[in-house]
Amino acid sequence: MHIAIAGNIGSGKTTLTKQLAKHYGYQALFESSDNNPYINSFYEDMRRWSFNLQIYFLHTRFKQLYDIKKSGIDFVQDRTLYEDAYIFAPNLQAMGLMNTRDMENYLAIFELLSSFLPAPDLLIYLRGDVPSLIRQIQRRGRNYESGIRLDYLTSLNNRYEEWVDNYELGKKIIIDIEEYNFADNPEDLGRVINMIDAEFNSLFKQDDTLFSLHNDDKPSNNN
Repeated sequence: MHIAIAGNIGSGKTTLTKQLAKHYGYQALFESSDNNPYINSFYEDMRRWSFNLQIYFLHTRFKQLYDIKKSGIDFVQDRTLYEDAYIFAPNLQAMGLMNTRDMENYLAIFELLSSFLPAPDLLIYLRGDVPSLIRQIQRRGRNYESGIRLDYLTSLNNRYEEWVDNYELGKKIIIDIEEYNFADNPEDLGRVINMIDAEFNSLFKQDDTLFSLHNDDKPSNNN
């Protein structure tokens, strides 16, 4: 089982990833921002380091996914491979921070790598307005996030909404972080888990139906 948590910067992806991994006994798969050699440079000079940063994210996330998929372990993923390609990279290009040549090169690499990986069984999108995201970013106090531009965060949010509306690779749940304070309220976390369990039951029923149809198609041994 592969649960993927998607959402803008400051939406609570890491927190929910930890909580769900603990609840279901799955492995948590995090993005390695703290060891990213480009992240500080990117926020200081986005135009210079945008391509380098996106390639780094693409490479590390693909390797994480490839290795864990091969192991057969159930896991919860903090941010998807798709968000880099459909949200962050196009946003950088639209803001004039990544040129067309680099963008085309990046997308060609993404399309090749993503063809080796199946989509998540369940996508959970954490929806938040920009003021909520800013409060969360300030609350966690990461040094490299102190230079995030408001227009950058707003543009990302718009792209997230468009991407989620058109997402058809699998099942999805949308959670409004204004309505579900899963970080601090156990009852809200329970409500989120109930939604996930309902989708799990739907997935398992679908698998059972496909199994039954497959068996019905087998030739009978009776004469």
